[in-house]
Amino acid sequence: MAHIVFWGKPGCKTNAAQSAHLAAAGHSLEVRNILTEPWTEQRLLDFLLDLPVAQWFNPNAPKVKSGEIEPEHYNVASALHLLVGEPLLIRRPLLEIAQVRLAGFNLEQLRHHITLPESRAFPPEQCSSPSEPCPPSQ
Repeated sequence: MAHIVFWGKPGCKTNAAQSAHLAAAGHSLEVRNILTEPWTEQRLLDFLLDLPVAQWFNPNAPKVKSGEIEPEHYNVASALHLLVGEPLLIRRPLLEIAQVRLAGFNLEQLRHHITLPESRAFPPEQCSSPSEPCPPSQ
């Protein structure tokens, strides 16, 4: 089984469920706080590069939900600058599996890199309780 470094938000029920399911599938996890990690633009880009810029943003971040930040209006440079400055805006989880870096909990994409049981019901990629906000940033 794989060793996975999992960056999520402490207190996020969806991230907790995602990491628990990966562990239950037999993978070892090293869980880290996405909000306190010392991100650089290049390091973050390694996780996001395969996605359109607008998908680099967490759609459930308060500033995105309120419309204060409109992800589709950012280019690579401006998005990276903003995300490094406000990690709450980063799509999560970020996952590192050996040399592979991924953003989000996309099961199809994950199954290209690790073994996951087909019969297990995995949590969604997006917030599982959007009406119940996550605890404030720590």
